[in-house]
Amino acid sequence: MTLSLAEAIARVPQWASAKDLKTAPLSGGITNQNFRVDVNGESFVLRICGNATDLVGINREAEYIANGAAGKLGIAPKVFCRIQPENYLVTRFIHGRPVPPAEMGKPENIRRVTESLKQFHALPLALPTTFLPFRRVEYLTTVARDHGAIFPRNFDWLVERMREVEAAFRRDPFVPRPCHDDLLNANFLVEDSSLGNDGRILIIDWEFAGMGDITFDLANFASHHRFNDDQSRWLLECYFGEITPRRFARLQLMRSVSEIHEAMMGMAQAGLSKLDFDFHEYADLWFGRATEAIHDPRWGDCLKEIAHV
Repeated sequence: MTLSLAEAIARVPQWASAKDLKTAPLSGGITNQNFRVDVNGESFVLRICGNATDLVGINREAEYIANGAAGKLGIAPKVFCRIQPENYLVTRFIHGRPVPPAEMGKPENIRRVTESLKQFHALPLALPTTFLPFRRVEYLTTVARDHGAIFPRNFDWLVERMREVEAAFRRDPFVPRPCHDDLLNANFLVEDSSLGNDGRILIIDWEFAGMGDITFDLANFASHHRFNDDQSRWLLECYFGEITPRRFARLQLMRSVSEIHEAMMGMAQAGLSKLDFDFHEYADLWFGRATEAIHDPRWGDCLKEIAHV
């Protein structure tokens, strides 16, 4: 059962006797309801989980562990507490601002985000869930069909292309590492340096975190920010120290997989979510981007580069 805002606040022992408590809704989320809570001079974010989020593969234990670890690294808001058994998360509020996609695409910001991801990927964490985009697309397809979704005409063709990518990747297997897996633009904030912070770019919303392929994080970040080839190459150089044809090919192929996955998230959420958001339009956008990526003349060359061992 979903708690009301008042009921959720009442579950936080540190707030029980607060004499000065104010709340305000936060916009931007498409999975949960988020609220700013100001208590006795401190500010927090309280997340009330969306409807049936377990059906889109969210593991709240993994989210809690990942966000906690990232907060300790200084690349995410610090976790304050967790409301059980509902698994609502309370984190410290970040006094900052969004980072527009064009600004995020600047070389320095790509470097800063890449360094944060590399730090997180290197942690000796064993998150209690995996994030495998190929399996997730299959799972989300079932969820969407169970809820009456109408698929695009080229959906079977897109799935066939995705399977070609998976077959190629089997010849170049990855080592599972802790990953964020949801690096859309809304999940970044830059701290307000005028308040004594150092102007860091922080990563929020760790609810899809799991053990996975670091290339998905890099490709997901590149896709959501519409990076061109030069920006993608810089991303790889910042992360690996050098660019190789195989790494570039893997990034480009995983980018299309990320876009199919994002479309399927929209399809599944269209039948599950009670939020006021046009998930059908969202899915159509990402199906279109995946189709465009696969029609790139270099698509076949990227497959050959990965498949050649």
